[in-house]
Amino acid sequence: MRRLLSGSILALALAGCSDSTAVGGIVLQIPSSLFSTSLNGAVHLAWSDNAFINAPADAFLEYRVFSTVYSIDSGLCGEEWSLEGSTIAPEFIVGALENGMSWCYAVVSVSVDGLESEFSPIRADTPRPDARNVIVYAYQASQLQSGFKFWDDLNGNGVVEPQELGIVTDGNRTDIDFWVDRDAGNVFWMVPEGGSQAAWYIEGSVQIPSPIADLTSIDIAPVSGYAPDAIQAEPMFGYVFQMDVGDGFARFGGIRVTHVGRDWMILDWSYQTDPGNPELSIHGGLPVARESGITIRR
Repeated sequence: MRRLLSGSILALALAGCSDSTAVGGIVLQIPSSLFSTSLNGAVHLAWSDNAFINAPADAFLEYRVFSTVYSIDSGLCGEEWSLEGSTIAPEFIVGALENGMSWCYAVVSVSVDGLESEFSPIRADTPRPDARNVIVYAYQASQLQSGFKFWDDLNGNGVVEPQELGIVTDGNRTDIDFWVDRDAGNVFWMVPEGGSQAAWYIEGSVQIPSPIADLTSIDIAPVSGYAPDAIQAEPMFGYVFQMDVGDGFARFGGIRVTHVGRDWMILDWSYQTDPGNPELSIHGGLPVARESGITIRR
């Protein structure tokens, strides 16, 4: 259990740890890594616990999480950082975020003296909407429930609204993102439509498709490999769709198939509402952002 020190024990710790001390007390190690997982209206952060593991006895107090705005166009973080909160665990969920808005995050370790380390590596992330356990029928079983559209701008205002996302619709529509076909061997295929293209999502350095653990395993959308051709719907595999809504910016959606039956398939989906942003989820987020300057606002 992580505990605060009594004054006498703290004095002994300070005396024996001159390499970790600053004037007036101990400065702990900088968290050596920071990872992020994009969620629906939230971001999950996780980092190396080295500051606690390597701290002098009972010198660790907490971690503090800071944030600022991020510009995907310039690759720069904002200049004014705000405190999101603190935790004794090497993870934190930042909630109540607007989907499609990008933020930079950094973590510091704090000793019982109240002294903060320098920032961890900085990570940018963009929350995006998602949904689980969506049923889409094969065209041959139910035409009216065989089409899927990540975003359908129903009121034409160009703003992504909750009721316009993850639409299961008529597979005969030509403006959908894909429809589901079942061949004579009962194999299911997702068929891109309306100018969309699909690619397998491939994890790691082995460049062959393989099952993924969760929808959030789908990270940055691949830069290549998309095709307008039908792609087989395999349970536990991941897919990325690239769409064009006519404004010059690509849109990206993620699919993880969880079940394929006789008449329908079940899938999880995510959609990045930020135009041109390829980020769909886990362990990495956007490339490590650069600081344009740091001003901590308490």
